[in-house]
Amino acid sequence: MSFSPPGSAPAPELDPHRMPLHVAVIMDGNGRWARRRLLNRLRGHEAGAETVRRIVRASRETGIAYLTLYAFSTENWQRPTTEVTGLMGLLERFLDGEAAGLMENNIRLRTIGQRQRLPAGVRAALERAIEATAANDGMTLILALSYGGRDEIVAMARDLAREAAAGRLDADRIDAHTVAAHLSTAGIPDPDLLIRTSGEMRISNFLLWQIAYAEIFFTDTLWPDFSREEFLSILGAYQRRERRFGRV
Repeated sequence: MSFSPPGSAPAPELDPHRMPLHVAVIMDGNGRWARRRLLNRLRGHEAGAETVRRIVRASRETGIAYLTLYAFSTENWQRPTTEVTGLMGLLERFLDGEAAGLMENNIRLRTIGQRQRLPAGVRAALERAIEATAANDGMTLILALSYGGRDEIVAMARDLAREAAAGRLDADRIDAHTVAAHLSTAGIPDPDLLIRTSGEMRISNFLLWQIAYAEIFFTDTLWPDFSREEFLSILGAYQRRERRFGRV
C-alpha cells in the first residue's frame, strides 16, 4: 500500500481544525458493483479493497486520527461458504500486502470483533500486522471483523455482571464511562462521523453504543466507486453541521 500524496490537495474548504477525530465507515455495495458488471462477487470485494487503500490514504492526509472500517459482520458468516472463503483469503493477502505501507505511513492497525472465529491464517496475518504497527502514532486504522454491536454489548454486560458478582464492582456506580471501558473500543474516542455507502439507510448492527452522537451520511455510491473526492466532500459537509449533543 502506498500512501504518498496522489497529487491532488484536500478540498480547500476543509478546516484542519474542524476535522472529525474518528470516522467510521460501513463499506457496502461490493456485491452489487460486481453483479452490475456480470462479475463474480469476489471481484467486487477485490475492487472494494482498492477503495480501502484510497480512503485510508485520504484519511491519513487530512489528519483524521481514527478510521474504523466495517469489514465483516457477525451476520456475514451466513453468506455462501465460497464467498466467505474467498473473502477470508482476500483479507489475509490484504493484511500481509499492506503491512509495509502501514509502517511507512506511521499507521497503527487494531481490530474489533470476534477474532477467534476468523481462520487461522487471517488471525496470524492480523497478529503480525498489529504487532508490527503497535508503536505507530500517526493514525489508527481499526478493522471491524466478525463484529456485531449487539454481541459487543452482551459481552460487556456479562463482564460487568461477573465483576459485580465477584465484589469488584459496585453495580450502583456503573455509568456510561464504565460501560465504554468494557467495550472492544475502550480507549478509542466515539466516532464523530459515520458514512454508509450503496444507498442503504440502516446501521446494520455497527457500533450501536459508540455512534450515539455521530453525524451520519448516506451515499448512493457503491463502495468500489467511492472516491477520494466524495470522501472529502462529505468531510466538508460534516464541518458545516452544527453538533449540539442535545443542547440548544
